[in-house]
Amino acid sequence: MVRPITKDTVLCMSLAGRPSDIGTRFHNFLYAELDIDFVYKAFTTTDLAAAIAGIRALGIRGCGISMPYKEACIQYVDAMDGSAEAIESVNTIVNTDGRLRAYNTDYIAIAKLLADHQIPVDHTFAVLGSGGMAKAVVAALRDAGFPAGMVVARNARTGAALADRYGYTWREELGGSRPQLLVNATPVGMSGGPAADALPVEPAVVDAAETVFDVVALPPLTPLVRQAQALDKKVIVGTEVIALQALEQFVLYTGVRPTDDQFRRAAEYSRA
Repeated sequence: MVRPITKDTVLCMSLAGRPSDIGTRFHNFLYAELDIDFVYKAFTTTDLAAAIAGIRALGIRGCGISMPYKEACIQYVDAMDGSAEAIESVNTIVNTDGRLRAYNTDYIAIAKLLADHQIPVDHTFAVLGSGGMAKAVVAALRDAGFPAGMVVARNARTGAALADRYGYTWREELGGSRPQLLVNATPVGMSGGPAADALPVEPAVVDAAETVFDVVALPPLTPLVRQAQALDKKVIVGTEVIALQALEQFVLYTGVRPTDDQFRRAAEYSRA
């Protein structure tokens, strides 16, 4: 039986340029599984300041933040957790009695995936992009001990700054480089976007890589992921990132940590 929504039901939400049902299915599955009086809804906005003011004013408990709001929202929160402050990027806002504190659980998810998939730290890498998700990826790679890599971004200011911050190199284009680990942290391949059917690199770059990691989660099988799978590469997909970071969000919002089995079933349900 579905729990009825009442005046006491706690609302959590997400803000994304292109909302999906992955997070709503994940969180609402666990609310039902654990009999917690919460409900989760996805939104987009053209007025970020007003949307975040609404979180505060309406007592919304938590909000997941996705592209393109991960950096723009910083000016509207009251405090930054170390996880967000370290990379100046936010993917989670928790509202406690009207005070908004920002976190970044993307970093936690990416670090765990690099370890779980046993990516050799001596591999060269290229991270495509210089936005909030790229920051989380580059920070996780640095902290995991990857010594040699580059940030590839057309934005010279943000790309060079990100690379310099973590001791890597920046290039505007990948050129003739053939990294062993290729990470796409751009919107290329995202459903509904102008480059939904495109690859972020030439096919030869995918062919030369040993591992391909696409943080884009919608669709689960992006053009880059499909290309990598066809070439029998090791692949990490964006839905893995979403599930792991959503788990940490769930704990921040509710104070409850699901069992491994509950997490697994919620992740499977979110992708179904």
